[in-house]
Amino acid sequence: MEPEQRIKDEAIAIGFSAVGITRAEVGTREQERLREFISKGEHGDMGWMETHLERRIAPKAIWQEARSVVVLTQNYGPDHDPMENLAAADRANISVYARNKDYHDLIKKRLKRLARWMVEQYGCEVKVFVDTAPVLEKPLAANAGLGWQGKHTNMVSREHGSWVFLGEVFTDMALAPDAPESDHCGNCTRCLEICPTDAFPRPYALDARRCISYLTIEHKGHIPEELREAMGNRIYGCDDCLAVCPWNKFAEASSEAALAARHDLALPPLAEFLGLDDTAFRARFSGSPVKRIGRDRFLRNVLIACGNSGDVSLLPDIEALMHDGAPIVRAMAVWASGRLMEPRAFHALGEKMRGSEEDPAVLREWETRTSRP
Repeated sequence: MEPEQRIKDEAIAIGFSAVGITRAEVGTREQERLREFISKGEHGDMGWMETHLERRIAPKAIWQEARSVVVLTQNYGPDHDPMENLAAADRANISVYARNKDYHDLIKKRLKRLARWMVEQYGCEVKVFVDTAPVLEKPLAANAGLGWQGKHTNMVSREHGSWVFLGEVFTDMALAPDAPESDHCGNCTRCLEICPTDAFPRPYALDARRCISYLTIEHKGHIPEELREAMGNRIYGCDDCLAVCPWNKFAEASSEAALAARHDLALPPLAEFLGLDDTAFRARFSGSPVKRIGRDRFLRNVLIACGNSGDVSLLPDIEALMHDGAPIVRAMAVWASGRLMEPRAFHALGEKMRGSEEDPAVLREWETRTSRP
């Protein structure tokens, strides 16, 4: 049996959903897309993307000896329609991929297992990556025949729709590449039209500065006020553009237990999170990707969801957070209270609280909300 087929068989046996092989190179079109994304500032404050731009567009700049890339997918399809979760305004909506273990850990273990097997069988050199280095994963996956980069800029697979994680094994072996997959989006624009914050300035382009996933996960500062209401109950990530993809009709729910939603992370009440200190936050999200954003940014997101919930029973816990040690938490407690309280009561509370507040951003929230009738 040829090494390409043996590698694929071993990858499937290890637990990957699909595997393909491509050369260690990325096409000019994909390089230009990324350059345009950076030049327009659409990467927001993800400065590492600009810093590592030249390495990102050239796989050999990461490892000069790389000749082939074995690209692998892991299906994480949900067992329900994620769009149904948006109606539960008093519940916390966490992106499908983040409701259990951090997928990086699962995939990296499997990548290392496959890489060790390749070294044992062929004496080759290898390096493994799973969203941990400046690698243009989606173009490599398309070149390896595993799917195509859809108009929402995410990977789309014939077999698994938009619900796939990616990982790569770079090797110095000269493996025969698979035929690339062509684009099958056609005239469909559902993913572009569903976006609640209009984060797609054009097909195949994302303005991260308006993307809820970016805002709730990557963005460290205050979320622009004009985007907060559109966030609804999304407190970590957003699945809208993925969930509406017609190719999901071929997807199956993931059979991977580590990716199945934990009971306590499947639409938990927002009220459960408002009293979390740093220790409790770390304990609640141990092993979860949510942990990476830290307690303060997490509560920023939760408080925005509270403000959108219409649930006045949350007000006592929200008001308590006006005394929190983190300004970003206090600011969103003000915003959420202003959304839920009667204007007269909110104005009176503002008169009482502003005198002891020193942070400019928190004061701006008070001034903005109390200046309205």
